[in-house]
Amino acid sequence: MTTPLIVVVTTGGTIASTVDADGVSAPTLAGDTLVGPAAAEVGVRVRVVEPLRVDSSTLTLPDAWTVLSCVHDALSSADVAGVVVLHGTDSLEETAYLLDLHHDDPRAVVLTGSQRTSDHPAPDAPANVRLALSTAATASGVLVAFGGAVLPAAGVVKRHTVDLDAFTCPDGALPRAVLPRVEGDWPRVDVVAGYPGMDGALLDACAAAGARGIVLQGLGSGNATAAVVAAVARAVSSGVAVVLTTRVAAGPVAVTYGDGGGGADLAAAGAVPAGRLKAGQARVLLAALLRAGAPDLAAEFAARG
Repeated sequence: MTTPLIVVVTTGGTIASTVDADGVSAPTLAGDTLVGPAAAEVGVRVRVVEPLRVDSSTLTLPDAWTVLSCVHDALSSADVAGVVVLHGTDSLEETAYLLDLHHDDPRAVVLTGSQRTSDHPAPDAPANVRLALSTAATASGVLVAFGGAVLPAAGVVKRHTVDLDAFTCPDGALPRAVLPRVEGDWPRVDVVAGYPGMDGALLDACAAAGARGIVLQGLGSGNATAAVVAAVARAVSSGVAVVLTTRVAAGPVAVTYGDGGGGADLAAAGAVPAGRLKAGQARVLLAALLRAGAPDLAAEFAARG
């Protein structure tokens, strides 16, 4: 039997980081040093590609698209059994979802990383890399393999800042619908976090800064204030798409409250409910839809959230 070939795409992050004399970590390690003995331990061959070496909190949507292009290039070869993406945890859920939105291949794409730097006395990277490689060789779909768990990309969120089992899917697996791959400039899409008594200044500022989309993280099941409803109406009337999510960790947006600032009022003003998608992945979807010129944002979110 031929030993499976896994392409490993490395992007930096904590898994590629070391701590300097001042106790500050940064991604310093080359991609081809990150797999170590894991490939031999799980019985696969690897080919390493390193398009980026950055802290994932700095990743832009064009950067994530570069990762996607590397993944698609790898899967264009019939001898590749799957792909592993080594990624920082700060924005892993966004890159994973962008990959998932554009994945229509039966082979697996598995993202992983680490919570501890490579020079930590008890690093978590080796176990995560082994899990990711073995999953990529045997599974299908876009997945996150981390802390002993294998999770679907759609709906995954980072649940803890330091725990080794850092990721979860609070609402389970979300429905998938693949988008066509298109090229072009990425639109600006901002995220605004709601708070009690909020006015519309932040939404107005996003529109003034040139945002083509805004993801509003509402309170509770997706609620805000009358001032925010008015700002949403102004944004929508000026051509800015507004998507409504919730700051609550689990559960869907429910546009049922009224009283001037509730979810029903936000929807009436033009906000599109994100369903169970949280803000990070809702932003990715909205940006991808705007880039593709999708005519019906509400239908697109309903199909995935």
